[in-house]
Amino acid sequence: MTEPTWLEAEGDRLLEFARAAAHPDGGFAWLDDDGRPLLDRPVELWISCRMTHVFALAHLMGRPDAAALVDHGIAALTGRLRDAEHGGWYAAVAADGPVTRDKTAYEHAFVVLAASSATAAGRPGAAELLTEALDVFDRHFWDEGAGMAVEQWDESWSTLDDYRGVNANMHTVEALLAAADVTGDARWRERARRIVTTVVHGFARDNHWRIPEHFDARWRPRLDYNRAEPAHPFRPYGATVGHWFEWSRLALGLREALGAEAPDWLLDDAQALFDAGVREGWAVDGAAGFVYTVDWDGTPVVRQRMHWVATEALAAAATLSQVTHDPVYAVCEEVWWRYAEQHLIDHERGSWHHELDPHNRPTAGTWAGKPDVYHAFQATLAPRLPVSPAFARALADGRGGFEARR
Repeated sequence: MTEPTWLEAEGDRLLEFARAAAHPDGGFAWLDDDGRPLLDRPVELWISCRMTHVFALAHLMGRPDAAALVDHGIAALTGRLRDAEHGGWYAAVAADGPVTRDKTAYEHAFVVLAASSATAAGRPGAAELLTEALDVFDRHFWDEGAGMAVEQWDESWSTLDDYRGVNANMHTVEALLAAADVTGDARWRERARRIVTTVVHGFARDNHWRIPEHFDARWRPRLDYNRAEPAHPFRPYGATVGHWFEWSRLALGLREALGAEAPDWLLDDAQALFDAGVREGWAVDGAAGFVYTVDWDGTPVVRQRMHWVATEALAAAATLSQVTHDPVYAVCEEVWWRYAEQHLIDHERGSWHHELDPHNRPTAGTWAGKPDVYHAFQATLAPRLPVSPAFARALADGRGGFEARR
């Protein structure tokens, strides 16, 4: 299942499912279990950005009709999702306007990612969108003193919330590495390095690799945050196993991008995060699959199997396999792809089940439907593309055997 032809076929199957997400009013809709767009549900910024990113990758791979879908996403990001008065982007927009008016780093990181990938794909308006997105990030979200991104502003950028989050910073690293590859501006890579140093070589290493996710305004961990809502989709209580794999892959991408300037700890810490994810996440309760979260002693908290955790484990294993050539990572890939094929991939209705219960049966406690294909699609690319540059830049450069289309 790690053969390029199988991975390519699975990627195309995901793209076929995703094409229906284009919302007639702009942006990309949330998809239900059968791939039907929920048109009455607000269009969410993070989904629209991630779908735009995926279709930019698909266009660079030469997939038909992908260019029009990228342009559809850009139109929403320069139109209905954008705050024309104050700048930045709304997290969700319905037929009569924004549903929430706060400006959040998580969603804005995906604007940078989508614009970077669309720029690499040569789509009209993408470069201008990227310039604007990076300017918004630079002016409002980057905290130079902390070397981290802040989390949430009000609509007019007047009031900054006290919450600080690691999840938003993780996706900021992903976005900044992509932006550095597209723009050639090393400033964005340096900021990614500062975030990774703080989170991976600091927070993770200091907490037995169980990364604290939630902090106050002075970057003091809030270890009891959301204890009453442990299965929150974006801010769950405890340590989130899937993020350890994401940070592992991103640390390796940064290491490759830095070249001779990369510190030795990037590889060591990436391997340690991966090992912790396997040790405390995989089949720890007697059934195959990764638990969602663990407590601060490593005890499982939310035992549901989220599809994105498995996809990030697969991508991290593929990346470590490329970097180290240690066969143990290829073995992990084989085992986890077989698990995905048996339990997560929905062969009947398309895409992947987004959530399984502890017995690997489809459920919807945290995730209803199949909102987007970002995680699963990237898992099909990680074994076929270099560790760095980021996916879109690599495809635009003709890496991976795909024909670049601009």
